[in-house]
Amino acid sequence: MEKIKLEGVTKVFGNHPKKSFAKYKQGMTRDEFKEKTGHTLGVLDASFSIHEGEKLVVMGLSGSGKSTLLRCINRLFEPTAGKVIIDGIDVTALEAEELRLLRQKKFGMVFQRFALLPHRTVLKNTEFGLEVQNIDAAVREEKAREALELVGLKGWEDSYPNQLSGGMQQRVGLARALAVDPDILLMDEAFSALDPLIRTEMQDELLSLESKVNKTILFITHDLDEALKIGDRIVMMKDGRIVQIGTPEEILMSPATEYVERFVENVDMTKVLTAKDVMVKPVSISYPKDGPRTALHRMKERGISSIFVVDNERKLKGIVLAENAKECVEGSAKDFDSVIEKIDVMKVQPDAPLQDILPKIADIRYPIAVVDDGEKLLGVIVRGSVIAGLAERGSIQ
Repeated sequence: MEKIKLEGVTKVFGNHPKKSFAKYKQGMTRDEFKEKTGHTLGVLDASFSIHEGEKLVVMGLSGSGKSTLLRCINRLFEPTAGKVIIDGIDVTALEAEELRLLRQKKFGMVFQRFALLPHRTVLKNTEFGLEVQNIDAAVREEKAREALELVGLKGWEDSYPNQLSGGMQQRVGLARALAVDPDILLMDEAFSALDPLIRTEMQDELLSLESKVNKTILFITHDLDEALKIGDRIVMMKDGRIVQIGTPEEILMSPATEYVERFVENVDMTKVLTAKDVMVKPVSISYPKDGPRTALHRMKERGISSIFVVDNERKLKGIVLAENAKECVEGSAKDFDSVIEKIDVMKVQPDAPLQDILPKIADIRYPIAVVDDGEKLLGVIVRGSVIAGLAERGSIQ
């Protein structure tokens, strides 16, 4: 379901934006446009949709137009041309009072430099958006406290911004945005002012938080690693134009222009690939009814030393090692079920990052199981499948 839709959004900066844009000719560069009109082309013909609950990242170098585009969406900048449609409402057609109400209900904004009020406590900063909406004092305090607890700042309500670290201040900014319970979070370089370690923590916090609050997020960044980590899709911009839109893997594997290719050429693929990208189909599986001889036969047939055991719905029950199945056949073990390893099986979900999986591969005797939320076995990961997955994507020369 479309939450936000942009149709040909264009922003020209200058005294006569609409008049100057009428002189724009197809293929004209930003510099040529400025030389001819004396105006600056901030964004040109941006068209895309953001789905409800999606995390969309807009990225590019400084001056690419990404922050301008974000401000056109909530009309902090008035678009020169085009439409912004939110939940079917044409935002560009709203009168001032209608726009004010829409901003209050639909948007929460998190800024790069925190934008906290230094004379207000953490609690009062978090209440600010609700206060603007004239929400009852008791209600806004309750909502603010809930938002602070959600971002891990319970107990800091009476502190002031200058008593907090940069990461904590940004958490307050995030809590302030969440307190008004918006449908959409607009995050403009929200973590770029933070130290690298704190920045990583905040990225993790945002991903964890999103699973709880399910907001539509438009995230602006110039950092590719951040975009790859956060975005369900990425919009790449250059000189005010969109040059590519795609999933992180689509951007990495099929860059549309030389500009995008230069952006992604040195990316560590282990940060992008997930378990589902490197897993192989579990062709050799066994069922509890099969018994040790059948399990050994299948292992011998495939030249493997272990085999996963699933039930009739393919839910993972455990793994059997060849030596344990052999003991069962020879009578050392009392029954087949007793030799199924159930506790030590290493399991990951399909979206687990490869960089988190690699250290585990070195420390286990048997493959890693890839399972869904219902414990259904989807695939297996072995060293060979990881190497093949990386080689296929050009990460191993």
